[in-house]
Amino acid sequence: MAELDELDQKILAALSADSSTSTSRLSRRFKVARSTVQARIERLERSGVIAGYTVKLGQEMTLRRIRATVLLQVEPRTTPGVLQRLKAMPEVEVAHTTTGRFDLILQVAAETTQDLDSVLDRIGTITGVKSSESLIHLSTKFDRSM
Repeated sequence: MAELDELDQKILAALSADSSTSTSRLSRRFKVARSTVQARIERLERSGVIAGYTVKLGQEMTLRRIRATVLLQVEPRTTPGVLQRLKAMPEVEVAHTTTGRFDLILQVAAETTQDLDSVLDRIGTITGVKSSESLIHLSTKFDRSM
């Protein structure tokens, strides 16, 4: 991983807050040449510090989606195959391995309860999935990741 100095950290913080911020705007904000900002961003991308850019859906879109946390127990040595199948399902937004009674924690989103039910059924039929428990999200009280 690249050694990050103060300017790198400022650029990363600014791009994390708004990845569409132009290099010109960043250069004015941090009082350095635009070419310096561009070179720093390119180095951060090449070194893997910046893995990509994304769109964060607005509240209008996210409020209309039904979200659930799904806890999975999987058969021993089947996790790679289970993850491969889960990765092919666009409704599965995040998958974490974990310790304890469950092996995987998923974040799933669907447009309707019927769609969510269908996704949960498909997850349950994946070879290697031993059991699942679903927790439907009702409301978000706070989210530090946003």
